[in-house]
Amino acid sequence: MVQAIQKDGTSIYCVSFGSGSRPLVMLPGLSLQRVKGAALGLRLMYREFGRSHRVYVVDKKDQVPEGYTIRDTAEDTAYVMERLGIFGADVFGVSQGGMTAQYLAIYHPELVHRLALGVTASRVNPVMEESINAWIKMAGAGDYGALVGDMLKRMYSPAYIKRYGWLFPAASRLGRPGQQDIRRFINLAKACLECNSYPELHRIKCPALVLGGREDRVLTGEASEEIAEALCCELHMYEGLGHAAYEEARDFNRRIRLFLS
Repeated sequence: MVQAIQKDGTSIYCVSFGSGSRPLVMLPGLSLQRVKGAALGLRLMYREFGRSHRVYVVDKKDQVPEGYTIRDTAEDTAYVMERLGIFGADVFGVSQGGMTAQYLAIYHPELVHRLALGVTASRVNPVMEESINAWIKMAGAGDYGALVGDMLKRMYSPAYIKRYGWLFPAASRLGRPGQQDIRRFINLAKACLECNSYPELHRIKCPALVLGGREDRVLTGEASEEIAEALCCELHMYEGLGHAAYEEARDFNRRIRLFLS
């Protein structure tokens, strides 16, 4: 099911699936693709969660204004959850979605029962600043091919690139976004560079799990480690994998499912 929640004159889309009784809110990372156009893929990728949970994948606003922050994404997520009657949910955030999930748990603890954070960060570091600024520059120049190619090369492991890298040029030619989509991407990317939940992580009291990629060339593996240290929670680092560990690691979803159970 795809739902559109209205807020501030625009829509926030939510894809829901699963037959379980417990709510699971999933927050995706920075992307040129929108949740409403990926409903089938999301349902297939995360189908194992649907047996124990009713899954809600919540996107960012359709129209993202200048000056939008990660804290704003958390407030929008809280608004959607309250509108849908979701309280005390398990929350799983990946990358930028993990940044949002941290603020959600800090400022809306009543909405979060358990917190799973994948390949994310709580504050800006030099690697993150360089990678995000490079994407902003490419997107601003309208060089969609270079943007997609760079994202793929930074996210995936050398072994994955060696095996599937020949597909990257074709991927960069598919689904070229419109100007509105590019502007939305840029504003969301800039929001990442303003994230600084680290000083407030001590306010998160719910059980938490952090998963990271040791070779993360987008946010760094150290970013995951420092979140786990601040939360005093379970941490698993994937050796040899980077930012796309959530796709490459076969046991990534299983680890989260076991934690949530």
